[in-house]
Amino acid sequence: MIGAPVAANTLTGANAAKGLTPAVLPLFRELGDLKRIHSAATPGSIAERLFVAAWAALVRGDAAGSVMARTVAAALVSARLGDIDAAALALLGISDEASAILGRAFDEIAPELPAALSAQLREALIGGRPEAGPVPAFVGKLSRQPRAGVTCPGRPRILLQPPENHAEHCLMVAVYGVLASGWHDADPTAVFVAGLAHHLHNADMPDSGYSGEMLLGGALNAAIANARASALGELDDRLRPIVEAAIEPIGGDRTPEARAFHVADVLDRVLEIEQFTRAARLTMDVVLDDYGLVHDGPVKAFHDRILADAGLA
Repeated sequence: MIGAPVAANTLTGANAAKGLTPAVLPLFRELGDLKRIHSAATPGSIAERLFVAAWAALVRGDAAGSVMARTVAAALVSARLGDIDAAALALLGISDEASAILGRAFDEIAPELPAALSAQLREALIGGRPEAGPVPAFVGKLSRQPRAGVTCPGRPRILLQPPENHAEHCLMVAVYGVLASGWHDADPTAVFVAGLAHHLHNADMPDSGYSGEMLLGGALNAAIANARASALGELDDRLRPIVEAAIEPIGGDRTPEARAFHVADVLDRVLEIEQFTRAARLTMDVVLDDYGLVHDGPVKAFHDRILADAGLA
């Protein structure tokens, strides 16, 4: 079991952002884009598939610490390599270079991680992403359940398309939470499991956001409790208490694990909306000059002439 259950507490705000600075946001933003990276190999974003695979590994009986390390390591590498993982490299006939390629991607994206966490995650690259397998019904439901968008009581909903789903949000909170765990001396495995499980109730409870929660009024807590209990009932007697212990403290912010979780949860909620505003501000100068969309190669000069003649450069 990951720690003992801790009673929920009223939010205190103590040490709420310990260790957090704006310097971490580029990494978090880049990881958040795993919600939007797809490939032909299989349906769903990378974030959604990592969520499903993590639950499959937990249900299969893999140690939660191992699932945490392999999932977070895969997320970090995938932020740069997309769906090119160890399995894809083997399929492409270059499995002998997989370790070096994945290591380069890891070192490029995560140079500032605490030494102990970095070593643990880098070692986990060898095992590859957690393997898919049978999962409880709530996993598929969360993959199909859209997030509410921006809601506020008494105001119309702001819908931003395409919406993320709850599997994607939970995966990113789990990953962010592990990265934030060192700021609060938290157990990264407990934070990871809490992130994966904190929206279990939305498997059966459509997300109507803040507006819907206020309209449910006094029935809200019972609705959440009943839906969560239904999802927890799909887990066996070994895994259920692990999940219950991990999510119990996050009703407050008194434990290190709860604080690391809330750092991850609120940042993902806000950065998900921010990515729409960043896209709206994107300019062709950034795309062509800073990112080199038309990059160096044997026909670069001709490509540049084409863009100039077309009035695009």
